[in-house]
Amino acid sequence: MAQVLEFRLPDLGEGLTEAEIVRWLVEVGDVVAVDQPVVEVETAKAMVDVPCPYAGVVTARFGEEGSELPVGAPLITVAVGAAAPGGSTADSDGSAGGSGNVLVGYGTSEAPARRRRVRPAPAVPAAANGRSIAAEPSEELDDGPRAQTVGRDASGAIAAVRAGAPEAVVDGPVPVISPLVRRLARENGLDLKELTGSGPDGLILRADVEYALRAAAVQTRTAPVPAATPATAPATTPGGTRVPLKGVRGAVADKLSRSRTEIPDATCWVDADATELMRARAAMNATGAPKISLLALLARICTAALARFPELNSTVDMAAREIVRLDAVHLGFAAQTERGLVVPVVKDAHARDAEALSAEFARLTEAARTGTLTPAELTGGTFTLNNYGVFGVDGSTPIINHPEAAMLGVGRIIPKPWVHEGELAVRQVVQLSLTFDHRVCDGGTAGGFLRYVADCVEQPAVLLRTL
Repeated sequence: MAQVLEFRLPDLGEGLTEAEIVRWLVEVGDVVAVDQPVVEVETAKAMVDVPCPYAGVVTARFGEEGSELPVGAPLITVAVGAAAPGGSTADSDGSAGGSGNVLVGYGTSEAPARRRRVRPAPAVPAAANGRSIAAEPSEELDDGPRAQTVGRDASGAIAAVRAGAPEAVVDGPVPVISPLVRRLARENGLDLKELTGSGPDGLILRADVEYALRAAAVQTRTAPVPAATPATAPATTPGGTRVPLKGVRGAVADKLSRSRTEIPDATCWVDADATELMRARAAMNATGAPKISLLALLARICTAALARFPELNSTVDMAAREIVRLDAVHLGFAAQTERGLVVPVVKDAHARDAEALSAEFARLTEAARTGTLTPAELTGGTFTLNNYGVFGVDGSTPIINHPEAAMLGVGRIIPKPWVHEGELAVRQVVQLSLTFDHRVCDGGTAGGFLRYVADCVEQPAVLLRTL
């Protein structure tokens, strides 16, 4: 006998609480194997294929493409042990199967032990939507905290009351966990206290709300049409369009707002003659070895400067009222993509030479462009390098990437009049800016860091002292 198991959106790590459905990889009725990807989701950090820990037949999908789901919300239901379209069984031994993937709440090597118990189903009068449940004993399988049995065969409907009876209305707290369910009900004017949930312990699921809304729509279509009354237009922004702050854009908004709220930042800047740095790079790339990027040279300068001024490679723990100076330099760099601004992180940048930095920058930039960066590649930075010169601008006062303590900004390198060796000449000039957390250091330290960076840009041989 088949069991219909519910697979919920797992915790994808790095403190993520929700994800947007980008593309479904399976249809209702498809046979899936253990660890087969069933949906592609976009978190605030990366695109992720979510594998299913069960083998069986897909009986339902929750959420349309483009919708957001919180962690723990139902994704799909899978009939384990159901007959496949070709006549075979999706899981011949009737077990739920095990997953080798490490997903929070899933990832077991085999199905957990199940206890079978029989309990009588309470007599339930006909619900407001016209459905009822017979008062007969029902069997329930206890599959652990995540694998809830929501039905007993592949073709049967979910045996639950979608819209509760009037006596179910109580004054206590509504059994809802998902903020998405609350929002869906609120936006459609649905009182959750009038519903009886089909989840564990009466938990109201999104499917319960959607069923109640569909039932209400049917009643509306079959009800007599009243006399026409002037319709009230929904509130809109005059001459504008509302764009939801979600996904990458929402994550950027939250992080920048937090930075501005918590970090007392200050900015200093200086112009530098980058002519010699550009010549040094040209000489390196003329040897036939792998090309060295300008960003890699600037990163190498940053790591050398941070070794001299470690105060800027730190974070602030206000709960403990401590400044935490970090040993390793994990260098983030701003990258603009079609999905928005992302900041990939080069781990252990202080231990890499210019060639290794060039290769890693190229790899992470391509991954950012294709949307395949992992959450681990987008977190853990200790200092950020922002090359906004690629946008054709000279200067900026960037916002610090919380919880870091500083960010170096680099403008475009262009020919400008410059006094060189006592004479006016045309040189390649760049503007450098440093935004720093004033809690970790004073202006003297920040100015010393920026001056050292400018000296290395103007005279790359300065770096030879620390190589």
